[in-house]
Amino acid sequence: MKTVSFTQMKDGTKEDYEFLTAHEIDHTKHTADRLLTALVELDKSLSGYQITRLGHSVQSATRAWRDGADIDWVVSALLHDIGDIYAPYNHDEYAATILKPFVREQCTWCVQTHGDFQMLYYGHHLDGFDQNKRERHRGNPYFDDCAEFCERWDQASFDPDYDDLPIAFFAPMVREVFDRKPYDPAVIRRGERVALTDAKVAAGR
Repeated sequence: MKTVSFTQMKDGTKEDYEFLTAHEIDHTKHTADRLLTALVELDKSLSGYQITRLGHSVQSATRAWRDGADIDWVVSALLHDIGDIYAPYNHDEYAATILKPFVREQCTWCVQTHGDFQMLYYGHHLDGFDQNKRERHRGNPYFDDCAEFCERWDQASFDPDYDDLPIAFFAPMVREVFDRKPYDPAVIRRGERVALTDAKVAAGR
């Protein structure tokens, strides 16, 4: 079989869907590589900053790595703006949806809401923007984590003179994360919080 027999899904057979499932499983094995390619495409994204969106992403991940962050935080920092090209009005939700099956709930929530938290730094300069938009999330157990994510890694990572690690350094981490079993409770760890920084780990990096 090279293609399915149907032109409408309701007419598919057991053999058709077994064939498709095998193809889909193989396709998912290459998700990390497709994301790394998409990350490079961020060089064609929004201009005007002193570094590209790819540079910002790599710099955010580099800062996370040097702070002793675990792999979930580092990969989340690397991919947090991956939606900039295709979802400019909800890039944070786009990135969070990609990460959600494979990283801790804590990290997904911070990526999903970081756009609201980032307004703290510029909202007061622009008409119609709410500098305190993040306050709508006050009371969430991950509120302080997202505030720290933005302060330490996101808003700080627009420096053309910072010594970024190359994207190739992070590629094995991305592959490790996206090779995980999706939605594994042992990975999602619903309700758990892990510190963004670890001084002992950072000292050894």
